[in-house]
Amino acid sequence: MIGDSKVLIWTAAEVEDGATPAEHLPYVREILAWAGRYLVSPNPELGRNGPVCPYTQPSLHKGLFYLAALTTTNGETDVRDAIQSLRSWYERLSNRISPSDRELLTILLVLPQLDHQDSTALDELQREAKDEFVADGLMIGQFHPVCDQPGLWNEKFKALRAPVPLLAIRKLVVFDLPFLMDNAVHAESYFRRFAPDIPPRIRGQLVKRLAGNEKSLQTA
Repeated sequence: MIGDSKVLIWTAAEVEDGATPAEHLPYVREILAWAGRYLVSPNPELGRNGPVCPYTQPSLHKGLFYLAALTTTNGETDVRDAIQSLRSWYERLSNRISPSDRELLTILLVLPQLDHQDSTALDELQREAKDEFVADGLMIGQFHPVCDQPGLWNEKFKALRAPVPLLAIRKLVVFDLPFLMDNAVHAESYFRRFAPDIPPRIRGQLVKRLAGNEKSLQTA
């Protein structure tokens, strides 16, 4: 286990072995089981071939899949502070592994204290954090029992539903552009990172056009 006064972090192996405080163990174990069952498997409603998350199985296999929780469950730990702390821990863990494996590093912050019937609070936490995370080359996504965000390949498939509210952190990869097109700031961060040779003026025009097309599709 690693962590600080705001967040605790365990490897998947530690969770499997029960090396987790009793107050956290049921929730992180439930999410680990869900990840090993749902994220690694194909789903006929997904809209594409392959597992729901193509990175989860390799991440588990290489021991780069972590689960985290707030240090306390009585509301004394601020979730926003924990998210910032977790971002710092992610960078530290990333620096310990080879560059070729960094895209497999994943941390799931399990948040059972949030409302399981209403995803508003979790959605807001994710929105608040995403600008800074994407600018730093990271993705932060939300999963919730009633998350209504449509799937990328099938709008009727609610891919981001999980038995316990959580935030997932991983490295931003080149395939993430479709998840960033609805926000010009995020798209600009993406192109600055993955297409730095495009002149800034052209890059800005491209971002505006992509973001505009995405909004048109959403309102069509």
